[in-house]
Amino acid sequence: MKLKRFIAYASAVFGIVLCGCANDNGTIDTITLKAGFSTGASDPRVIATEMFKEEVEKNTDGRITIEIYPDSELGADSELIDGIVNSTVDITASSAGNFANYDPNVGISAFPFLFNSFEDAWFFVDGEVEERAEANLGECNIKVLAHYDNGFRCITTSESYGPIEKVSDMDGLNIRVPENQIVTQTMLLLGAQPRTLPFNELYAALESGEFEAQENPIPVIYNSKLYEVQKNLAITNHSYDVMLFVIRKDIWDRLTKEDKAIIEKAALNAQEKNRELIKEQTEEYVFELKELGMNITNPNLYEFRKATAKSVEIFRDTYDADLLNLIR
Repeated sequence: MKLKRFIAYASAVFGIVLCGCANDNGTIDTITLKAGFSTGASDPRVIATEMFKEEVEKNTDGRITIEIYPDSELGADSELIDGIVNSTVDITASSAGNFANYDPNVGISAFPFLFNSFEDAWFFVDGEVEERAEANLGECNIKVLAHYDNGFRCITTSESYGPIEKVSDMDGLNIRVPENQIVTQTMLLLGAQPRTLPFNELYAALESGEFEAQENPIPVIYNSKLYEVQKNLAITNHSYDVMLFVIRKDIWDRLTKEDKAIIEKAALNAQEKNRELIKEQTEEYVFELKELGMNITNPNLYEFRKATAKSVEIFRDTYDADLLNLIR
């Protein structure tokens, strides 16, 4: 792991010469940053980053410009994160669990049924536990600028499979999950058969019947039109999905103090916008999805919580012991 981090960071430092103009002090005067996302332009993470782009470009008088590439134009989530590490992508926002290849502690906020509200989740991710979980990302050329929100994950199923109303309905369910070990284990504990697939391939896989189900936050389900290929939505809220809004650390380290301050402020403003959008869309889109023909169920979550209660114990050798104790 250390060798992988060293090689990645060394290549990142070399790559910075190609993307910016430095001054005599070694800091960057002008630079164009590529921001890549796996979701479309209507997704709140992209909308918030458009706001970030406008604020940064305005307050740096155009010395720092940002190009935004949605719809996996620069790659799927795992490729975008690898791109940050290896200097082919400059900025992205992706679910915390997707960073597990570089440090598994980062995805600790995804444990099932950890939070009861957005406010609880925001308090957690803005606090000490999340900061400690992300402490080693700098070694991988990743600098966290803010914590975007992706919402609480819910389960959709095909018309032929039928709705999810109780845990037994999950038995044997062929469900797509992201590359997130906690979400995968959560589905296993519920009796499902999870398999990973890049998000940009999900719609077609559901349409073809390759998967019977998938799980994502409600804004993602709506904005990506998954309701066209899935007819049932179970409001399970089984996992909170925080997204890390990140920049290449080698670029960050060579920005001036003034430009860092501009970027940090713009990132926090974008975070606030993103969270506002996610909460609004989560509340509004349930009704929109019903109008679009989805069958909405609200399972009794007590048995779902009970079925997944041992998830923390399963990962006791994966995550930092002190962090797991705090989670418990």
